[in-house]
Amino acid sequence: MLKIRFIVPALAAALLAAPFSEARAADYKPEYKLSTVVGTAFLWGKAGVRWGDLVRERTAGRINIKVYPGTSLVGGDQSREFTAIRQGIIDLAVGSTINWSPQIKELNLFSLPFLMPDYKAIDALTQGEVGRKLFQAIESREVVPLAWGENGFREISNSKHPLRTPDDFKGLKIRFAVSPIFSATLTALGANPTQMSWADTQPALATGAIDGQENPLTIFIAAKLYNVSQKYLTLWGYVADPLIFVVSREIWNSWTPEDREIVRAAALQAGQENIAAARQGITVEDDSLIREIAGNGVEVVRPSAAERAALVAATRPVFEHWSKTIGEDLVKAAEAAIAAR
Repeated sequence: MLKIRFIVPALAAALLAAPFSEARAADYKPEYKLSTVVGTAFLWGKAGVRWGDLVRERTAGRINIKVYPGTSLVGGDQSREFTAIRQGIIDLAVGSTINWSPQIKELNLFSLPFLMPDYKAIDALTQGEVGRKLFQAIESREVVPLAWGENGFREISNSKHPLRTPDDFKGLKIRFAVSPIFSATLTALGANPTQMSWADTQPALATGAIDGQENPLTIFIAAKLYNVSQKYLTLWGYVADPLIFVVSREIWNSWTPEDREIVRAAALQAGQENIAAARQGITVEDDSLIREIAGNGVEVVRPSAAERAALVAATRPVFEHWSKTIGEDLVKAAEAAIAAR
């Protein structure tokens, strides 16, 4: 009799759970809006499409995600994307650590000049304790982070001449997106940093309103920046831009636990696929993407060890200043993780 007393309530709870989950699923929105800064022709945009497709397939259409590229949900202003997620304008996003860093100061970690020397360094941060702390910082803003993706190391191009030393930067108008740390870094090198949305960048390059820009190579090739006078490309890998797959807290809480795990697993898979694609063709073992860029009339520059050291020295004051803003303990933890990689 003792066993029956405990089994019956448990059975009743199980029977009630199924119709409850179905009722909640019936109340799901007919469409969930997913934001990306760039279009779906870019790997970043494709990652958003892939995530949505996986979720739709695995939930049998209960969760129908539509991608809104080009930050179209916030009038093309990528600096407003994270705030719009918190406000409920955006339901999900595959977002840039750079674009969200004004709202989450800890994300400026990835923009510290020359912190990460290679892909193993990025992985040491995103896949370790530092990455968990950054996810906690995001979650404290009522946004649920699920997985890491990658936009890649940011390289710099311009229309005037090769960039090897700080002297080569002097006077050049270089576009940057959001974070003031980029402005400080370019200023330290003698350039004239110009803040501009991605939507306005290509026309400005085409007309000569600005001389150059910095972005991952996948963006450079997908946007065909060699057609807008970007004839000199320097591979300096001064910062990297991980992506983060997120859902607004309100939307996350509206889903059943089972569907949440489906969405999380899909984000992890889409993120892993995105990282692999973002690194394809730009490694020592496979430099096919770099050769493709060079084949379009672009002079690809690789600074020597001495030239790179001069660039690092010129930007070190920016590193030290921003470490205090980001949190010196977090920066030290990042440096230790990279050293131990």
